[in-house]
Amino acid sequence: MEHTQAPSPLARLAEFAGPHKGKYLASVILAVIGVAAGLVPYFAVAQMIIELIGGGREPGFYLSWCAVAAAGFIFKSVCMNVSTTFSHRATFAVISEVRFRLTSKLTRVPMGYLLDTPSGKLKTTIVERTDSIESPLAHVLPEMTANLLVPLGIIVYLFSLDWRMALVSLITLPIGLFAYMAMMKDYAVKYAAVTNAGKHMSATTVEYINGIEVIKAFNQSAASYAKFTDAVKQNTGLVLEWMRATQGYSAVAQSVWPAVLVGVLPVGCIFYLNGTLDAPTFITVMILSLGIIGPLVAAMFFTDDIAKIGTIVSDIGIVLDTPDLERPTEKRQLNGSDIELKDVSFAYKDEQVLRNVNLEIAAGSVTALVGPSGSGKSTIAKLIASLWDVGGGTIALGGTDIRDIPLEQLMDHIAYVAQDNYLFDQTVRDNIRMGKPNATDAEVEEAARASGCHEFILKLERGYDTVAGGAGGHLSGGERQRIAIARAMLKNAPVVILDEATSYTDPENEAVIQEAVAKLVAGKTLIVIAHRLSTITDSDKIVVVSQGRIVAEGRHEELLAGCELYRGMWQAHLDAKDAM
Repeated sequence: MEHTQAPSPLARLAEFAGPHKGKYLASVILAVIGVAAGLVPYFAVAQMIIELIGGGREPGFYLSWCAVAAAGFIFKSVCMNVSTTFSHRATFAVISEVRFRLTSKLTRVPMGYLLDTPSGKLKTTIVERTDSIESPLAHVLPEMTANLLVPLGIIVYLFSLDWRMALVSLITLPIGLFAYMAMMKDYAVKYAAVTNAGKHMSATTVEYINGIEVIKAFNQSAASYAKFTDAVKQNTGLVLEWMRATQGYSAVAQSVWPAVLVGVLPVGCIFYLNGTLDAPTFITVMILSLGIIGPLVAAMFFTDDIAKIGTIVSDIGIVLDTPDLERPTEKRQLNGSDIELKDVSFAYKDEQVLRNVNLEIAAGSVTALVGPSGSGKSTIAKLIASLWDVGGGTIALGGTDIRDIPLEQLMDHIAYVAQDNYLFDQTVRDNIRMGKPNATDAEVEEAARASGCHEFILKLERGYDTVAGGAGGHLSGGERQRIAIARAMLKNAPVVILDEATSYTDPENEAVIQEAVAKLVAGKTLIVIAHRLSTITDSDKIVVVSQGRIVAEGRHEELLAGCELYRGMWQAHLDAKDAM
């Protein structure tokens, strides 16, 4: 297989910024003009000092140069503000586009990637790492360019005045540069270590918050929950160690660089006394030398952001370069909603989950998948829904391999209601409308009535406009189930997969939810995974899965008579009901 080499961090950054290059170019030009205008006061001061030493007493002369200095300062402020506006508008647009690309990517990658990657790590990439693009694009590009070009122009001008004094004005540069290079030693490695520790801490924090109920129940705390505590200490330790290692070099560099007059004044005085340097040139060099190091130091400190670019963009690139579920873009003509699995195998990491599964599901039928926990029944459902790709064999929908069906078309064809019935931190209305984004309020409420949740929704504080809370936390498990079923009803897909979607059903609501499910699947192809066998006894076909294989299939009565595993599961179900 041919592998495409991932673009370099700078190439990736250029790719992100490409659509907005006009604004960035304008920002750079304005920044260069602004920095140049900021040096005008230095020239003005030099001219006034030269005139003053020469005995000039004309007030108009000094007022004119003061006006020039003020104009340069004002013009610099205007140019830098407009430059910053251009660069930030472009950069915030880039950040928004990158976030859209990242979140869109997550809908196209296999579930295995999402399960293997902690949600805290993905959150860090989408939020913090993407935010970190702001400095390289909004500041480094225009300001570093300006801070390099203008001092270089001054240096060239100083060399034209007196090459000796030009060299002397730069004498502190290599000393400070040496200290700065020592400070930047192994910067990329150290920054990557701190970044990884931060990601680990973020993932552990998310895990800690999600598991707070368990932590409280078992009398734990942030301090005693070792995984969280260790992650925080590791992150803090790395940051402090990095600061201790670089602080001394940073202090030396920042102290030495601005001290240009330490060389310029004594050496200039010697040359002046020897008659090889005239006073106007000496004063001009002295004043302008003060304007060289400031911008150069500012430019050098941007290398801190440049050094981070590799880690920042690489983190984003890891997500963007993750292989998609390979699907075509052109819609296919499907011949009905029959589903057929042929010799399907699937492995998660090194564990074989399914082995040579063969199954036919007729359009309009009800097929139940049952089996012990971990038998592979939910994996079969996820493969049919194309949340994973098969490792071997094929799955066909309407006579077409699902890998040959565009993902968007397949998702329109299948409604998948998962066990956890995830709801977003939006209104109840918007959570139901997710099944059909262009649905009217009337259609949303009709789906809610059909799923048996209209009455309880009206009893909520704000009715359909009540916010469900993170993961639907403001609602009970049964309420979340019925809203998830309403969402699937609104989608009105020809194939419905219920992956233990009624697991939270209580005795009072079981009849309501069963009635809602019956309305949802009327005339559709239904695949249901249920831990309560009493809910699937009327299925057209019950498929018994064990250790990744189909061991039996048939109707309820047939399996009771001919399948020992199903018979044992049924008896266990009856015993559990009797014990309630």
